[in-house]
Order: sequence, then structure tokens, then C-alpha cells
Amino acid sequence: MRKRSLGFWLQLALTLLVSAFLGVPIVQSMLAGVTRNIFVGLKSGLTVDWIDQVLALYWPAILLSIELALGCLAVTLVIGVPAAYGLARAPGRLARLMEEALVLPVAVPGLATALALVVAYNGWGGFRQSAFFILAGHVLFTLPFMVRAVLAVMASSDLATLEEGAASLGAGFVRRFFDVVLPNCRSGILAGALTVVTLSIGEFNLTWLLHTPLTKTLPVGLADAYASLRLEIGSAYTLVFFVLIVPLLVALQLLARPRAARPMPEE
Repeated sequence: MRKRSLGFWLQLALTLLVSAFLGVPIVQSMLAGVTRNIFVGLKSGLTVDWIDQVLALYWPAILLSIELALGCLAVTLVIGVPAAYGLARAPGRLARLMEEALVLPVAVPGLATALALVVAYNGWGGFRQSAFFILAGHVLFTLPFMVRAVLAVMASSDLATLEEGAASLGAGFVRRFFDVVLPNCRSGILAGALTVVTLSIGEFNLTWLLHTPLTKTLPVGLADAYASLRLEIGSAYTLVFFVLIVPLLVALQLLARPRAARPMPEE
């Protein structure tokens, strides 16, 4: 058996300590969501009554959060990937300035961005009262993460040479983009998609100002539950959040898994 060095065991101990520091509060919160009385502890018994109350009270908010996250992912893919491609293929001062400008919504506090959206579009009654208003805020906040992730992979790939090779074989721009560019930046698209979905479904600062009583999302409902209901219901809300987000992220990982190359047909 290979003997491990002291440095390996120290790194392992540090990793386990950090994992426990981050994971224990989450596990405790989820346990509180199935505990009959959090102040008595597990000896009070386990129950799913709090989860039932969360689903009965906040199911529309949970469903809206999922719809917003998927809608935000679709919009950022349609806008972000071509934008990253344009920035990667047009190196220059103007492209770098545009790249830095894209990061501004991340640097500005979410409440300030939301306030700016409210001031600008408060007169648009239908849009202001709809879930599309929240979607616009989420896209504004998450688009830089999609562009940055895809652009980093494109910058490390020799796209120009690959496209020139495909063009020499007669491939047009559309075929080069879908058959050459997108497969080569698959890992960046996956990283961007995971970031966009997790940020959108858990976004609170922007949504707190943008939502209406009819467009309440999961994080806003979670804040309401902790503020106005029993601690067990707030914890059950956290448990429901994890049950929803983890399978969604696993599904995205499976969709982005590299596919086996198809064998070439024999002549």
C-alpha cells in the first residue's frame, strides 16, 4: 500500500473540516424541516407536516422559480453564446470594453439594479406586474456569467484554425457555428448554464424589489416563511429547495456529458 505523506493527511483533514463547516448547518436546517418541534429536537419525532404546509402555501412560488430559472437559461444561451463568440472573434479595445461593461450588473448591488429597473419601467403596467419583469432582472444579472464562462473556453480554443479547416471543406457559417464552435465550447456552456440556473433560482436581492404579491418566487417565499411562520416551516422550505435544485443540476450535467463518437460508415 502506498504510504501517504504528512502533507496529504493535513490537506485531507483541512478539506473535511471545511466541508463539515459548510455542510453541517445545511443538514441541521433540513433536519429541522422534518422535526416535529425544533426546540425539543429529534426526540420530539419526525414529520412531513411542515413540508405539506410549504407545498400547500408556496407551490405557485416554487413553480414560478423553476420557470424563471429555465426561462433565464434559455435567454442567456440565445444571447450569451453568440455574444461570447463575437467577443472571441473580434479581439480589440472595443471588444474588451464591451466585455468589461457586461460585468457591471454583477458589480452593482442587486437592490440598486432592481431600483433602476423599477424607475425605468414602472409605467409599463402589464410588464411591471408580470413575471417577465423579474425574468428581465435575472437575465441582466446572470448574463455576464454565461458570457464569461463561454468566452474563457473559446479563448483557449483555436477556433480560427478549426473554422478555417471547416470552411476549406465547404462548410458555411451556420454549419461551422453549430458543428464546430458549439461542440468545442461545450464545457463553457455547461459551466455557464449551471451558474445561471443556480443564481436565478436562488436570487433574492433583485427579486425582492421586482416581485408583486402574484409573482412571489421561492427565495422571497423563504424569507416570508422565516419571518412570519414557524422555524420548522422555513427549514422545510429549505429542504424543498434542495430537493428541487439538486436533480435539476444533475440533469444539466447529464445533458452536457460528451457523447461517444459515431463510427464512420464503411465505403
